[in-house]
Amino acid sequence: MDKNAIKKYAVWARNELIERVSQKADQYEISADADPNADSAHGVLLTADEKKQRAALIGQVKEKGFDQVMEEVAYTWFNRFSALRFMEVNNYLPSRIRVFTDENGKFKPEILAEAIHLDLDGLDMEKVYALKDANDDDALFKYLIITQCNALSGVLLGMFQKIADYTELLFPDNLLRDGSVIEQMVAQIPEEDWKDQVQIIGWLYQYYNTEPKDKVFADLKKNKKITKEKIPAATQLFTPDWIVRYMVENSLGRLWVEGHPNDDLKESWKYYLEEAKQEPEVQKQLNEIKKEYATLTPDQIRAVDPCMGSGHIICYMFDVLMQIYEAYGYTARDAASSIVKNNLYGLDIDDRAAQLAYFAVMMKACQYDRRFLSRGIQPQVYAIMESNRFDPHMIDFFTDGRKELKSALNSLISDLHDAKEYGSILDVKPVDFPALYARFDEIRNGNPNLYTYQVLDELLPFVRMAEVMAQKYHVVVTNPPYMGSSGMGGKLSEFIKKNYPDSKSDLFAVFMECWNRHIVPTGFNCMVTMQSWMFLSSFEKMRENILENYTINNLMH
Repeated sequence: MDKNAIKKYAVWARNELIERVSQKADQYEISADADPNADSAHGVLLTADEKKQRAALIGQVKEKGFDQVMEEVAYTWFNRFSALRFMEVNNYLPSRIRVFTDENGKFKPEILAEAIHLDLDGLDMEKVYALKDANDDDALFKYLIITQCNALSGVLLGMFQKIADYTELLFPDNLLRDGSVIEQMVAQIPEEDWKDQVQIIGWLYQYYNTEPKDKVFADLKKNKKITKEKIPAATQLFTPDWIVRYMVENSLGRLWVEGHPNDDLKESWKYYLEEAKQEPEVQKQLNEIKKEYATLTPDQIRAVDPCMGSGHIICYMFDVLMQIYEAYGYTARDAASSIVKNNLYGLDIDDRAAQLAYFAVMMKACQYDRRFLSRGIQPQVYAIMESNRFDPHMIDFFTDGRKELKSALNSLISDLHDAKEYGSILDVKPVDFPALYARFDEIRNGNPNLYTYQVLDELLPFVRMAEVMAQKYHVVVTNPPYMGSSGMGGKLSEFIKKNYPDSKSDLFAVFMECWNRHIVPTGFNCMVTMQSWMFLSSFEKMRENILENYTINNLMH
């Protein structure tokens, strides 16, 4: 894999996309002071859809600032273009028609050549014929990409949400020209590199954030604290493959083979460490634990990465789980569905990273089951969501005057206030989740009203995400963020001092302490950490807690 080419492309593509979407914003006279009800921009009349999208965009700019919104939109298109490229190279597109290249890998979009023969949900053939007749390939290409994204939203909702908002309004122009973001993606990154799903997605994500990360650390030298918007850029690192394998094999793998001895499985795990010889009394205790492991079936194992980034660790968990399932007698197809439904969980503070991790898990499932996208199964990987802005009328409609529903939902809303500040170190208390899901089913099957879709589109994902944060796991594996207390913003610093006094000196240690509490009594918490927690006096109480309440199974310096 040519990482230098990937880095060069990703850094350039970020700036290019930001410039292109900013030009589109200027074309529509977008600013925080713009009139959202204007009928035209620069003398050009707007369609009804453009007016609606423009008003939404102006609202976002007023709330977040122009630069932040341009950054978000550029990132969204980067993710979508990367996903489409990966899917076309690996023949995962349901249409089997390439979007950016022809069958020989040249930058000659097959989707353009096959436009009048395409079978895509939502495709308006009259519009296709009209654009063909006008020889307007740029407009046709834009229309086909947006329609392809919308068609994929039915099976890959976490990556291709319906594009009916300002994201479509800011679609970059001139993508068919030499030197465009798409042409350069095809030219600079060898097609072979797109075959390694985890590597290409992870490195694209990390390199895309190179300049934002450099700026965060430059600002730190000027004593500017890291805000919640900048935490992902400052702390995200793509974990090298051998480290991921070492961690997963010695946690998830160990959990299974200690209860279900299997030399063939262990033989396939290059980094698995055999257990050291123990004293008789210790061995007796270990044998009791192994008896607990022996009662587990593959579908009962819960494994989570609470800082999943673009999904590298989760994807290797998927591979190891697949080996476990197949050793237990499952077919690959049945195992893929069960793993996504029952075993894998993930969280991240960064919406774009969560989007990529979602995509990575879905593509990993496709690797084992070519028809997986047609099965309607969605992975349990989520971006951390805040509860701050829920419509109180929607909440009243959902709780329906029932005290038990109101109590459960209010507890989650309280626990997840300002959640983007704190991420997965928040303590989300378990509630009656089955009762909440029963109410969602009731609303889904009832007569729709003003709040029905709001409840199902906004509140349901929030509750699902909250459950992932609240439950306990057999296995936690992650590369937590490293951030010393001196770099933390005010809110995060105060929260950690109050809730994690023993580990407050660095965010990685806070994650160790927090997620130790999320494992079952015989579970594993496996993390890449700094070494300072082992000897600095500021971590003395944390060390005492670990030695008193947990066992270090193995540790690599």
